Amino acid sequence: MFKRLGTFAVLAVCLFALAMVGCNGDDPPITPLTDKPPVELPPPTAVPGGMVLIPAGTFEMGSPEEDAEADNEQPVHTVHLNAFYMDKYEVTNAQFKMFVDANPAWQKGNIEDRFHNGSYLRRWSSNNYPDGKADYPVVNVSWYAAMAYAEWAGKRLPTEAEWEYAARGGLAGKKYPWGDALPTPADANYGWHVNDTTPVRRYAANGYGLYNMAGNVWEWCLDAYDSDFYAASESRNPIAGGEVDNFTTIPTDPSRVLRGGSRGFDALCLRVAYRSGRSPTFTSDYFGFRCARGTVTP
Repeated sequence: MFKRLGTFAVLAVCLFALAMVGCNGDDPPITPLTDKPPVELPPPTAVPGGMVLIPAGTFEMGSPEEDAEADNEQPVHTVHLNAFYMDKYEVTNAQFKMFVDANPAWQKGNIEDRFHNGSYLRRWSSNNYPDGKADYPVVNVSWYAAMAYAEWAGKRLPTEAEWEYAARGGLAGKKYPWGDALPTPADANYGWHVNDTTPVRRYAANGYGLYNMAGNVWEWCLDAYDSDFYAASESRNPIAGGEVDNFTTIPTDPSRVLRGGSRGFDALCLRVAYRSGRSPTFTSDYFGFRCARGTVTP
């Protein structure tokens, strides 16, 4: 009995002491949690509409000797890239029409001769793309016209290294955006027998969520074309020919890089490492482009 009373007495003393501490006028009042202002977290960085964030990373660029179909894909070399944004799709006729409507100097009848080879937008009627082709890739655009569009859109063309890294879709050492299996008509729009492009969303996306990184149209890149560039390429964010501050002053020689293959070409050209180049004035039914944009994300 006394032991129980003793225990109760100790508890009473402790409770009294705690109460006294809580009543001490020197202690700040305790603010209820419900009265505290909500914590505001910074919003996540928004990905620009129609683009995909390609994470920073390192990859092996080019083809090993046993796989390469041309010397210009060698040597395989390690490249480090900062993160960047890439268009999910090739630029469409509808998008390019918005550009020429807003920039009369780049309309079919107004473009300066030095920016094309005479076939600029040759399938358009005045400033209108062919009926039913709104979501098809724009073609017959020169490198200069692609650069002009990209600048107007607040973007740029991807570097050749960015393009290959993005086309690989996170698959290391593979030949195509989907792996090593040879392409079929279910994978891409390609082949000598194919006479037209397809809508930009027609085929499955690669591992980064990018469409038509193989086939449909060749895609202009920012770089100058140099068949020997890989032997002397910088390892971090390389650009053959250097940064382009004013595309209108870029000479027509050397050529500029084209990637990805297209309809009318065989499976060889669809490999992620395949390289080609043409004069920046050149326009073709087989040439289009997509845009990229830098990001502060490391």
